[in-house]
Amino acid sequence: MMKGPALLSAALMLLLIPGTLTQESKTAPIDVVVETSLLGSSPVTFSTHVVYRGILLGALKRLMAANGDFKFTYTEDPNYGPHLESVNGVAGNDKERTYWELLVKTPDGEIKRPDVGIGCYIPSANEQIILKFSKW
Repeated sequence: MMKGPALLSAALMLLLIPGTLTQESKTAPIDVVVETSLLGSSPVTFSTHVVYRGILLGALKRLMAANGDFKFTYTEDPNYGPHLESVNGVAGNDKERTYWELLVKTPDGEIKRPDVGIGCYIPSANEQIILKFSKW
């Protein structure tokens, strides 16, 4: 008669153990390209990975933790989510009309502008995430 509660407990434990019922152990390689041509600099490419169905923000945090040459900051808007503020010490500026543009180069070479930001974009394997310092 105690089998029901014991099975339920076991099922709940599986849900609580990270990666048990998720695809967290699967990762996809991506490159992050930092373009600051407005400042006269050449693009710099960093390699990292994203977990299965993981968001770009997680991959950027992982890259920053693993590589001291890559740093970024973001602000959290309560309505629109994370907003990329600076990359490698270079921040967008309203007065100068500069910002960090998010572009994605797919494995087949197409460059697209996602309709979501770093907090919602889900990179695919072998994409190049382009963080481009731009003017509006």
